[in-house]
Amino acid sequence: METGAKSAVVDLWKREDGVLSSRCFARRVGGSEALIMRLRNDKRLDKHGGCVNTLSFNSDGTILASGSDDRQIILWDWDAGTVKHQFHSGHSNNVFQARFMPFTDDRVMVTCAADGEVRQLKILEGGKVRTTLLGVHEGRAHKLAIEPGSPYIFYSCGEDGLVQHFDLRSKTPTKLLTCKNNQTSIIHLNAITIDPTDPNLFVVGGTDEYACMYDIRRYKWDGSTDIGRPVNLFCPAHLLGEDHLGITGLAFSHHGELLTSYNDENIYLFQKGQGLGPDSWLGPNREGSDPDSEGPRVFEGHRNCDTVKGVSFFGPNCEYVASGSDCGRLFIWRKSDAKLLRAIDGDRYVVNCIESHPYATVIASSGIDNDIKMWIPNSTEPASPVNISELKHKRRNRFWRFALPEDLIAQVLAMRRQRRDDDEFEPSNSDLINLIVQMANGDDVSDENSGQSSEGPGDCRVN
Repeated sequence: METGAKSAVVDLWKREDGVLSSRCFARRVGGSEALIMRLRNDKRLDKHGGCVNTLSFNSDGTILASGSDDRQIILWDWDAGTVKHQFHSGHSNNVFQARFMPFTDDRVMVTCAADGEVRQLKILEGGKVRTTLLGVHEGRAHKLAIEPGSPYIFYSCGEDGLVQHFDLRSKTPTKLLTCKNNQTSIIHLNAITIDPTDPNLFVVGGTDEYACMYDIRRYKWDGSTDIGRPVNLFCPAHLLGEDHLGITGLAFSHHGELLTSYNDENIYLFQKGQGLGPDSWLGPNREGSDPDSEGPRVFEGHRNCDTVKGVSFFGPNCEYVASGSDCGRLFIWRKSDAKLLRAIDGDRYVVNCIESHPYATVIASSGIDNDIKMWIPNSTEPASPVNISELKHKRRNRFWRFALPEDLIAQVLAMRRQRRDDDEFEPSNSDLINLIVQMANGDDVSDENSGQSSEGPGDCRVN
């Protein structure tokens, strides 16, 4: 019997004897590579009417919240595969993120969407839901970051480059800063995350190569502030000056390690102390850099070109790194040496969201498909080792986003409504034909480069 298996058996005996608590047992065993190799799709959660852009567990992992292009929020009893509650988000466009606020008995959520709005949802007695507009971005609002352990404080970021600070005890948000490249052009932000080892620090990433760290303590609440200057910047040395790249996903581990996922590139893990410092805006030949210093760890194999993908840690002690891919697979790497362990088929087209359970070896994933897949280590046989060079990426035609003809029709009708609202005229049948031709040529209104909102697949294009 292998050493790891022996240790697991001993831990099991300790749990049954009452020496080891169930939670401690789950944390010890949950990071076992043997379980990772036995992950398989246990069930599909299928109630949304559009692609699912956001997944979030509550603190004890019993409820999974999802948000979609259909503007609905669904709270799932994911273990039973049933809907506990379903309601409209209050947004007028695709929901990009929906998260529970801590210590609110799972009755308070915050959301952001393609309409640029940031909202609070309160689940009242009897199941009625009250939605309140908290703040607005110019352009899409992509992500939220909740201060660890706080039932009141969170941040938002959007395509306008704005970072806003929200306190639910206050009626108005605080506009902290507008993120700019070299202090000139606005960076369209895709991601924001807070360092759990020091919640004063948060990092944003978007349409340039830098992950920028800021310190909330630099904001002076009387309006005089120097928070606009980052306290640290993160970027692999070989990507400095690459203006065609951008960051689509960010995540901090429990230990303060930072993951950055780049479009048309790889995923990188920065240890504490691997930042470039606040003056790296000066360029790759800045003074004081150490050419012999160890760079970030690199995670290769996935494809991140077509959509805005997140990245996350997985395991009770963040032992693994997980990401979706344009090839429709869910990728899992071992963090310690960046070895690719799994490349699992998770979507017919693209996997965008990976959400790990707060303590169990369970993953929820979603993408362009309208359903959610739950991954549990209940396979009787371990998966075969992955050979990156043998992975074949799927090819898609121009209508790869649409699984069925009715999906295409729904997309066209959604864009018809959007254009009618924007231009205040009723499109003719020829206008609808032109919309279809535009989509066939890859020039539809859901492309995030256009800066326009749409009711098409959410988070479906890279800036």
